[in-house]
Amino acid sequence: MSELKLHLADEEATVAGGEALGRACLASGLQQGLTLYLNGQLGAGKTTFCRGVLSAFGHQGAVKSPTYTLVEPYELGPQRVYHFDLYRLGDAEELEFMGVRDYFATHSLSLVEWPERGAGVLPEPDLELTLQVPDSGRQLLLNTHSKQGEAVLDTLAKMLNK
Repeated sequence: MSELKLHLADEEATVAGGEALGRACLASGLQQGLTLYLNGQLGAGKTTFCRGVLSAFGHQGAVKSPTYTLVEPYELGPQRVYHFDLYRLGDAEELEFMGVRDYFATHSLSLVEWPERGAGVLPEPDLELTLQVPDSGRQLLLNTHSKQGEAVLDTLAKMLNK
């Protein structure tokens, strides 16, 4: 398991960090599908970070947290991105009723906010992100949980060292 820490000074940097990760995901390929867990307290910037990822995939419009719908699908050319927000999920079994397993398919990226609420039903993440709010800006910690996650993190690290 690999780890990378980044400081994101403000909202603009948080979006830029998401864009960089999105480009790394695209460069690494989504043939097997890719699952990212996003952790952090309310207001930590998870949805803002997702906005950056979606921008890297070519999304131009607004990105809002799918708190009430649980998932917002984005079809972006040949790629599919699913943005989950499980904050209001009452029971992980509700995910089974909505056919959640169908979302975690090949050639897709799944961004999952509040993944602990879907424990036991969600697949394991390839990459886990934690946004923390220190005195200023945001601290982003990325941890890999699969070979595919390792490839994305390696690509991201190379992109940031340019």
